[in-house]
Amino acid sequence: MFLTIPTLMTWTRIVAIPLIVGVFYLNIPAAERNLIATVMFVVFAATDWLDGYLARKLNQASSFGAFLDPVADKFLVCASLLVLVHLQRADVFVALIIIGREIAISALREWMAQIGASRSVAVHMLGKVKTTVQMIAIPFLLYDGRLFGVINTPVWGTWLIWLSAILTVWSMVYYLQKAIPEIRARTK
Repeated sequence: MFLTIPTLMTWTRIVAIPLIVGVFYLNIPAAERNLIATVMFVVFAATDWLDGYLARKLNQASSFGAFLDPVADKFLVCASLLVLVHLQRADVFVALIIIGREIAISALREWMAQIGASRSVAVHMLGKVKTTVQMIAIPFLLYDGRLFGVINTPVWGTWLIWLSAILTVWSMVYYLQKAIPEIRARTK
């Protein structure tokens, strides 16, 4: 089902990428660009939860939607990280850790599916926590100011994105530990 409501919401996360990037090329004050990009990211990131909820509620879950959903999330996170590195709000090392892990685990999942062992690398709570921390850190770094006059978003965003990088490595190790016995058993 390519055009269900949940799948269309997932597609919006992919369409959002050039919009969020494009905001930083607008000829408006930096604070306004930051606010617009932050609001857009938060709205589009919220569709991650909403599309899954609607797929279950409307009985519109599909294998295509299950494939596209994590791809859209990874595109949105990776593109936002690249923008943050370009704006010098995130360390390139953090971006390499997060993007590298996403590529490695996606490849691992593909391989595990090919050998019939995809259950061993199914999404785990650790991966969900990592994603949640990323989805909080990125808007903080996009905003780059004081939220409600109190929260210093660059400081909190930096701490959270580094925490996200640690969780990223931890979750990658977890998935590899789950996959290695299956790989050994099936490649003998």
